[in-house]
Amino acid sequence: MKEIVIKDSFIKLGQALKLIGAVESGFEAKSVINRGIVLVNGKVETRRGRKLVDDDCVTYNGETFVVRSRDI
Repeated sequence: MKEIVIKDSFIKLGQALKLIGAVESGFEAKSVINRGIVLVNGKVETRRGRKLVDDDCVTYNGETFVVRSRDI
C-alpha cells in the first residue's frame, strides 16, 4: 500500500488524487469521483471536497493509498 503524506491535518479528496498523480486536473478529479469509481475507506465517495485525514484509505484504478499526516 502506498502513502499520501500530507503536512496538514487533512487534504481534500480531489487534491489527493492530483497529489498521487492519478489525475492531472481538478476537472478530471471531479469526473472520476462523480462516476463513483473512487473509494474512501472501502465505500464509494462522490464528494470531491471530502476531507481525508490520517489513516484514511483511498482506492482508485486498482491502487490503494493511505493518508499519513505529518501535522506538527
